[in-house]
Amino acid sequence: MPDPVSKLAYQTLQQGKSLMGLAHKEVSTRLLEMLAPGTLPQTVPVPPGMFEQFRASMNRLLEIDWQDAERGVYPSSLLFEAPWLEWASRYPLVWLDLPSIWSRRSQRKVRDLPRAVEPADFPGYYLQNFHHQTDGYLSDRSAVLYDLQVEILFNGTADPMRRRLLAPLRRGLRAFSSRTPGQLRVLDVATGTGRTLRQLRAALPGVQLVGLDLSTAYLREANRFLAQLPGELPQLVQANAEAMPFADATFQAVSCVFLLHELPGAARQKVMAECFRLLEPGGTLVMADSVQMADSPEFMPAMENFRRMFHEPYYRDYIGDGIDGRLRQAGFAATQAESHFMTRVWTATKAAT
Repeated sequence: MPDPVSKLAYQTLQQGKSLMGLAHKEVSTRLLEMLAPGTLPQTVPVPPGMFEQFRASMNRLLEIDWQDAERGVYPSSLLFEAPWLEWASRYPLVWLDLPSIWSRRSQRKVRDLPRAVEPADFPGYYLQNFHHQTDGYLSDRSAVLYDLQVEILFNGTADPMRRRLLAPLRRGLRAFSSRTPGQLRVLDVATGTGRTLRQLRAALPGVQLVGLDLSTAYLREANRFLAQLPGELPQLVQANAEAMPFADATFQAVSCVFLLHELPGAARQKVMAECFRLLEPGGTLVMADSVQMADSPEFMPAMENFRRMFHEPYYRDYIGDGIDGRLRQAGFAATQAESHFMTRVWTATKAAT
């Protein structure tokens, strides 16, 4: 069981990551204002009390993260899994990439992608520079920088928010408690660089893990990242989540993190329908994504500014979308949801036959 000294170390680590994210954003904003005045997007005013709400909500997230480790939902080692040496080596690349991001944003260039990309291989909505990031999701350079960029964006809380799906996913797998871990299969949809898969491996030792993503570049990074773990590697598959290459009812659980807000509504519905198809009756889908207007109205200015600062073409539609209704439309009988800081987590069960 983690001890008080470990808890203090965890809190110190998270404070350091938070300060790093805040400092980076402050310095980069001031630098942009100095070098290219007038190019920052116009944002909405943030009410004075919202910063205190942010801090309180983030502290609650970190306390739950700590408590879940204490309860054995996942090993406490996950709380300290921060690849500082890798991030330090990649951090200068983040700065070197910023002028391209600023230029792309000021010129409204949202389809500035590598020439080698074959458009016919991807859905049209995917061929964009999400977040204005260089190469979108379609290059090794983008994949190498992605985790650090997300860590900076969320002030070091990206992994604690991802981990909120582990407890409901473990609860869902109790429906198959008569089986050995090796007889269970869990699919991570839009696995990206593999950070969620790595946390699933720690929380579900022995379970068969499969990760699916549309980007071969990100899957290469995931393979490198996951190869650092001892034991069996998760299977990685390149495919569109709207039409996944697996047979019906072949998974006992499916996870999906930070995908929904980057999909148009029709694609969101197809992905949920596919997850339903792939689940064995009694299986569980757990999705984590941005909070929405209905559940977190106090953070509406932050949501609006996120949309204005970053190229997120489907975010405005997403934050007003009825995800519970979409889950029911896909066939799920029981759904529930909860919010943790800037993340909303849905759990949905496929009725047992």
